[in-house]
Amino acid sequence: MSRLFQKLFNRKSEVVAEETTGSGWLSRLKDGLAKSSRSIAGSIGAIFTKRRLDAATLQDLEDVLLQADLGVTVSERIVKAVATGRYDREIEPEEVRAILAEEITKVLKPVEVPLSFGKEKPFVILVVGVNGAGKTTTIGKLGAIATREGHKVMFAACDTFRAAAIEQLTLWGKRIGATTISRPSGADASGLAFDAVTEAQADGTDILFIDTAGRLQNKVHLMEELDKIVRVIKKQDTSAPHAVLLVLDATTGQNALAQAEVFTKVAGVTGLIMTKLDGTARGGILVAIAEKFKLPVHAIGVGEAIDDLQPFRAEAFARAIAGLEA
Repeated sequence: MSRLFQKLFNRKSEVVAEETTGSGWLSRLKDGLAKSSRSIAGSIGAIFTKRRLDAATLQDLEDVLLQADLGVTVSERIVKAVATGRYDREIEPEEVRAILAEEITKVLKPVEVPLSFGKEKPFVILVVGVNGAGKTTTIGKLGAIATREGHKVMFAACDTFRAAAIEQLTLWGKRIGATTISRPSGADASGLAFDAVTEAQADGTDILFIDTAGRLQNKVHLMEELDKIVRVIKKQDTSAPHAVLLVLDATTGQNALAQAEVFTKVAGVTGLIMTKLDGTARGGILVAIAEKFKLPVHAIGVGEAIDDLQPFRAEAFARAIAGLEA
């Protein structure tokens, strides 16, 4: 089995060198999660500086964690871990943040799963999510990484309700040297998906990314359209789609939980990619989603550049959001 991010994971010596100079992914991750970490670390500092651990202190801590969208279950678990053996004692903010990072890592480590693909050719990846979550940009970035690693990539612009999405995906295709299959705005999305699979099979494409529309206002229509797309794909390859990626926008906070629930039921999501973590102080929503759905988290994005989308690393994320050094 091949991993789409394989070369990035294997560049250990380069990563160490980048981290030492303060550049590289871990530095970008820390910068990208700065809003979340400043909010959490600042509040923890205010709560625990020269103050004994009591019921009021723990309640204040829980409030901070809930405001960061970590979710009730995880927040209660962190509060319990902080309280254990420390009640009625002074505790340093640094110790609280270390406990926070440790508990978040426990939740996230099991869902830290590289995006991978098997021997199927083309390997069909259906990408879902609400409009504005960053689906099209994420497809472009994944395609760029895949072509960089030597894979032949094709895009299918099946979000046919938005002309802007079609144009954006076409531009990404030209930028990275990938073929983009599209039709005029308003065309039948399932028919386009059928044509894309047919062409991908004929020209030896390694990976076919299929963009989709994401209108949650009418769940029935969304369900029918995605179901039809999957049906026509299976007519050509009964094992496809081989992956269904849900792209979530971290800035939507609790709404991301609702989106994950709907798309998991509708589309059979196999993994998550979370974008725009640099635009919110509530990056903890990824933790709440991981706790509730247990879906693999393949990658996260903390900016607009291609290299701002990277494989998800649970411990690095946990330490960054807790405001600790990597």
